[in-house]
Parts: sequence; C-alpha cells; structure tokens
Amino acid sequence: MLVIVARLDPQSPEPLYRQLYRSLRQDILDGRLPAGTRLPPTRLLCAQLELSRNTVIGAIDQLQQEGFVRCRVGAGTFVTEAGPPRLPVEAARLSDWGETCLKAAANSRANPFHADAFCPALPGVDDFPFDQWTRILGRVARHHGGLVGYSHANGLAGLRQAVAAYLRTARGVACTEEQVFITTGAQAGLSGAARLLLDPGEPAWLEEPHYLGARGALLAAGARLVPVPVDEEGLDVAAGARRQPSPRLIYVSPSHQFPLGVPMSLARRTALLELAGRVRAWVLEDDYDSEFRYTGKPLASLQGLDHNGRVLYVGTFSKIMFPALRLGYVVVPATLVDVFAAERQVACKQLPLLEQAALAAFIQEGLLARHLRKMRQLYDERRGALVEALGATSLRAGPCDTGISLVGWLPDGCDDRAVSAACERAGLEANPVSAYRLEPGPPGLLLGFGVAPEPALRAGVRKLQEVLCAF
Repeated sequence: MLVIVARLDPQSPEPLYRQLYRSLRQDILDGRLPAGTRLPPTRLLCAQLELSRNTVIGAIDQLQQEGFVRCRVGAGTFVTEAGPPRLPVEAARLSDWGETCLKAAANSRANPFHADAFCPALPGVDDFPFDQWTRILGRVARHHGGLVGYSHANGLAGLRQAVAAYLRTARGVACTEEQVFITTGAQAGLSGAARLLLDPGEPAWLEEPHYLGARGALLAAGARLVPVPVDEEGLDVAAGARRQPSPRLIYVSPSHQFPLGVPMSLARRTALLELAGRVRAWVLEDDYDSEFRYTGKPLASLQGLDHNGRVLYVGTFSKIMFPALRLGYVVVPATLVDVFAAERQVACKQLPLLEQAALAAFIQEGLLARHLRKMRQLYDERRGALVEALGATSLRAGPCDTGISLVGWLPDGCDDRAVSAACERAGLEANPVSAYRLEPGPPGLLLGFGVAPEPALRAGVRKLQEVLCAF
C-alpha cells in the first residue's frame, strides 16, 4: 500500500486541506507520484496523516478540479498527469538590453546593510515629521477626487507645479511645470535620460570617482564610459576634453560631487557648458542633496546657467525626506519634452497618485521647507561631531560643507577595500572610495552622518579607530 508523506504545519494560518493539496500537487509535478498511481482510499489517508475526512476530501476535490487526479467509482483515485516534461535547465536567452543590464549590475555595489553609524545612503528618517505626513496623506485619501484612476504619465499636475516653483526658488532652476517629469527617484531619471539620449557605443563622460547608480545607468544604455578626474574644483573639463573631445553625454554632480564632496567652481561650470554647447553634448546634472549646505546658502544649479538647452536636471526626495517615498524628478530642456512624454507613455504609465498629491501639499504648505531647515541644523551638528571625532584617528576628513557624508582619507598605500571589509566585520558601514572608481586613486572611506545621532557617531569612530590600528 502506497504511503503518502505530506508536509503539513498545524501552526500555519493556511487551512490543512490547502496544505495537503499543495503537497500532493507538488509530488505529482515532481514525478514522485507518476501518472497512473492509485492514491490510498480517503479512509487510509486520514489514518496515515491523522487528518479529518473533510480535510482529505477537500484536498482530493481540489486536485480533481484541476485535473491532477481522476476519481472512478468503485476503482479509486488515480493520478492523471505528472505535469509538463522536465527539460534540461539552460541559461535564459536574453536580449542585448538584458545582457547589458546584467553587466551593468555586476559593476555596482550591493545594497548597503545599514549599520548604526556611517551609512552614507540614509537621511535621518527618525526625525522626519511622519505625523504631519500621515495627516496629509489621510486627508488626500479621504478627498481623493480623481486620484484613484489613471493620470498623466508625466506626473500629477499639482506636484509638477509645486516642484517647478520649489526648484525656481530654492535651486535657481529655470523651468516651467511642462519641463518637469516625476520619476520613481533619481535613478529612474538617470536611466530614462541615458536610454533616450545615448546609442550603444557612444562616449559618455563620467566623474571619477562617481556615483555607482550613474555608472549603471550609462552602462545599461550601452555607453562607452570615459572617466574624467575630479579635483578640488570639481570635474576637470580640460582633462575630459583631452580624453574625449566630443562626448555625447556628460554626467556631473556639480553642487556636491559624489563621493568627494567638492563643489564645481564657476570657471569649470562655464567651461563645461561652453563645451556642451559647442559639441552638442547633453549634460546630466545630479543634484541629490545640495539642500543641506552648512556654509552660506546652497549653490545655484548648473542648469540655471545653461542658455543653450543642454542640461537635464535630476533630483530626488529620497535624501531630503525618506527613501521609501520613491519620488524624484527630471527637468528636461524644452526641446526634449515631447520625447520624454512619449517615453513615459510607453515605459511608465503613471506613478502612485495619492503619494504625489500628498507631496504636492507637503511642499505647498511649507512643511518641506520647515523640515529642511530643521534637518540642516541637525546634520550640521552631526557633521561637527564626526569631524571632531575623526581628528583623533589616522583618517583625514575631506570636504563636507554640503550633504550627509564625507570621505575619510586613509594613509597612502593603505588598502581601503580591506579596511572596509574589516569595518563590516566590526558592524560598521564604511564603503571604500576605490569602489566608486574605474581607475586607481587615493584610498579612503565614505562615512555618512545623516542617520546616526552624535553619540552613535562618536562610538562608531572609536570602533573605527580600533579597526584602523590593525592596518
């Protein structure tokens, strides 16, 4: 007599008959119960599995309805099919786009593990006014109007208006709401722009070192990367022109270069815009966290200096609010509005409307500006605590007048990847600067100070110093 072994969990919220059905179905699909097999009578199944008759009959009925077994009166219950034939496992055949995405992802770091101190990617989410945000979101949901259907793929009109007004005032961006496209964060803006503006094999300047998301977006678009060094004045335009005088696209973070933290000088900005206009190159300006500037007012955008319509301005609310919001934007030149609108219709019909409406209200009611003022002061205090604590270590703090991270430079000859790995074993997240490079450069660690309070930062530096003593 056949003995059935079922994988059942009495503590599971799933009914036992469903668990038995799934177990028998999997045995049939895997060939452990071949076609033609006669199942034990329900009375024996009940005894074998210590289940009620209703449970067993419910599982058999479900299998019969789906065609896996056939019940013949007086003869019993038989397996009818063993499922589709199992073929040898082969590698999936991908499109060129799929292969390119795999290669691009292989050159990016995995998601950080978010230790208590030094995580460079997280803002201070514990200090976000979630009570106010929740009230606005609830209000929007109660009075949803047309927010539960489909909307324009470019983004909610009210949010595009709010973003355009905010950028004109806070960042010196010259734009109308028609030029603003709402995205699922900055990465979506970078990726969409790269796909639309680059053909495979075309050259693209990339800051060296650089943001890995930008590298991935350009590689996925098939770009031929041209690393351009960054010094104390930002992107070295003259060096870039020597390496590739006619780039198709230029990626730059001029207000707060990632990861080095330096701003781009006015002379370099002028030179970059002159070159872009002359060779008809597109410039992708990534302005990810420049609202947090601690010495003087935030630097105006590169886009606001552009008179030739060559700059696309990319920003996100992930760094200034909270990452899970997943809303950003790209501001495109007037000549690109139609093609970006067409791409959105094809690739991204729309984004969640309730969150867009809530964000528009959050901006228009002054709550975003209030939050930024509070966080700017808080981050400045955390920045000061980190820099002071680093003074007792062998690390040299790099520029940190803007943003929520800084580079701690290691002594020459030190292996920053080895130090970073040792930090991770000690429970610290300190990414090596070499991970953000295509070419060799000075060793350093990227240290965030946005998410951790001052005591955690000081404790993290003490633990970091213990790690450094081993090198």
